[in-house]
Amino acid sequence: MPDQSSPEILIPNEVYSPHSDEVVFYERPRQRYWLNLLLLFATFCTTLVIGARLQVNFDGGRPAFPLDESFLPPFAWALKGHYLLLGLPFSLTLLGILLAHELGHYLCCLKYRVDATAPFFIPFPSLIGTLGAFIRIRSPLRSRKVLFDIGIAGPIAGFLVALPVLLFSLGKSHVAPFPQIPRIDFGFPLIFLLVRKLLVAVGHGGAISHAPTGSIYLHPVAIAAWVGMFATSLNLLPGGQLDGGHLVFAVSPRLHKAISRLTIIALIPLALFYWPGWILWAVMLRVTGRHPAVAEWPGLGVGRRWLALIALLMLVLTFTYIPISSDGSQSLIEVIRSLAGAWHGK
Repeated sequence: MPDQSSPEILIPNEVYSPHSDEVVFYERPRQRYWLNLLLLFATFCTTLVIGARLQVNFDGGRPAFPLDESFLPPFAWALKGHYLLLGLPFSLTLLGILLAHELGHYLCCLKYRVDATAPFFIPFPSLIGTLGAFIRIRSPLRSRKVLFDIGIAGPIAGFLVALPVLLFSLGKSHVAPFPQIPRIDFGFPLIFLLVRKLLVAVGHGGAISHAPTGSIYLHPVAIAAWVGMFATSLNLLPGGQLDGGHLVFAVSPRLHKAISRLTIIALIPLALFYWPGWILWAVMLRVTGRHPAVAEWPGLGVGRRWLALIALLMLVLTFTYIPISSDGSQSLIEVIRSLAGAWHGK
């Protein structure tokens, strides 16, 4: 997810104002790659521990996220025996999908000579061991075309990496034994249902061919693909300074404010009736609702407007209004508290 904020347009060591012909030269800030690498390594460690536990649960016929404190153990647990190595498939797959998304933005910035940082990963003791990644664009963009291309490059790159991962891993998932263990459930987006039908049609559906979606225990690599698809849908929400907001502004700057407000209004009932997490995204869209100025002319060509429709299709395919839910007696807040305690060894 690119973060952009500044009133002028940077090109290598030059700054162009969108409202004048004045050129100001300045010294480009130095990149601190050591910080990017440190955060990447820390995120690799946190996702490795999560991946190890996911694999142990999967091999033992347990759900990925059982509603007890056994899911997120202290780091010492993963260091015993060979457990830590079991987390490599999940960790490397998840980091690869997130990295593809951010590199899509970053490489497009290099193409247009826009000053941007390398990707920053965010390690965090969450259910997946991270809060994702981002780049920071340190200069404004000279045209709506540049804004559009940088905005859409990330979601397309992440989706194109997550899709083959999903095709490979969904068939390796298995059906939950009965009685089912109380757990946190995934909401399957449309892309999961379509891939499942495709696998069944070509004879690679395996045990999940005719099982209800609620009884499927996802393979850890399939969980990484799910996270990648969910991250794609979040970034493509049409508002604020998310990737989807950048695309809306590039297509029609005048409609950006109205569409951002409509997105916020739509998220509120989703938060009240389906998943409380949507309220956080509504707040974030409200806080980041004002888009930085970009020169209105020239506009976008027909080809990029068709790409905007493809972005909308990706949002439809990856969006799920109930991404996670609990089928046990514990509330999600209680689950989060118990898992947070488990991270600290309590």
